[in-house]
Amino acid sequence: MSRVEEWATDLRAAGELTPAIVDRILDAHGNRGKRAIEAVSEERVKEYRDFTVVVGYEDEYVVESGSCDCADAEYNLDDGDPDELCWHAIAVRIARAVGAVDTHDMWYADVREFL
Repeated sequence: MSRVEEWATDLRAAGELTPAIVDRILDAHGNRGKRAIEAVSEERVKEYRDFTVVVGYEDEYVVESGSCDCADAEYNLDDGDPDELCWHAIAVRIARAVGAVDTHDMWYADVREFL
């Protein structure tokens, strides 16, 4: 079992970010984990009919099937290593596990046109 699967399983069971789970996320992901936890606490994980989106400081990032369209995921991470995730993908896993996804009953493709 990967480190991501381990903390994600424990997080789903706890239903909340406990200090021990936060430590494990930070240990596994460092600054990416910290940024993910901040995004979840700031309610920046949005679920639309077609995509899950994490609102970053400069743009919004689509996370689909555990993968993200950000430059970090594309250029810096090893696709073959399940523990290497960008902070957007980590944030989605955390938000889903603790029920902190901000759900919108609309298509992101329609919303994106106005941004």
